[in-house]
Amino acid sequence: MTITAFLGNLLIPLNLSVTLLVLALLLFILRWRKTAGILTAGALAWVLFWSLPTSSLWAGGLLEQRYSHRPAASMPTAQAIVVLGGNSANGRRNWFEPYDRDTAIVRTDTAAQLYAADRAPLVIVSGAALDGGQSEAVMMAAALERDGVPAQAIIKENQSDTTRENAVYTARLLRDQGIERFLLVTSALHMPRSMASFQKQGLNPIAAPSPPQIVVPDDPDFAFWLPNMRALNASRSIIKEYLGLLVYWARGWA
Repeated sequence: MTITAFLGNLLIPLNLSVTLLVLALLLFILRWRKTAGILTAGALAWVLFWSLPTSSLWAGGLLEQRYSHRPAASMPTAQAIVVLGGNSANGRRNWFEPYDRDTAIVRTDTAAQLYAADRAPLVIVSGAALDGGQSEAVMMAAALERDGVPAQAIIKENQSDTTRENAVYTARLLRDQGIERFLLVTSALHMPRSMASFQKQGLNPIAAPSPPQIVVPDDPDFAFWLPNMRALNASRSIIKEYLGLLVYWARGWA
């Protein structure tokens, strides 16, 4: 495992907590017991915090509510729709509920709805191949065609591996096409970093996020303060977005 992969795995609260506990054990053996105790307490507090649904609702909600989701028909018209690659919890309707294919709404669904509502005549899909196979752009284009968007209305950007590269390479396409007004589609959680990245390129996107997913479920017995494995598993995406915003700001990318 590379250093980058190892650090990436630490985004998962459980992985970070286990790593800290192992380090605490080593420090305890070396008689650094006060430091070991602090690390142990921190590890347990970190995993407990992210296992609580109320933590995800608060931290994730701050990002998802930054740009409100609106029905396709109520969105303004534009020259193009830009869809970013990636996924969030497989498009599930609610992070705290089991995955249901019938209610899932992925980013291409949102873009197809905008196209069907005549919000723009062109769709640009942005994303490279993450595993050496087909690019995300190609896969999104195929999904859009299945949803009724004609192939001639789709432009593929196949080079970008990151949100920043989504913005850089798509900005070139937009300028080549003479497009200034466009709708930006991604998950609600990812929208703040995406908007900041495109704005850094001198563009003025119109946020058109997919529906928020970190919301209180309809279950009347939902427990806000009871540790929940779904909340713990999903927290990685929230942490990734906050860390991404910090890194992008520090590097001048947003």
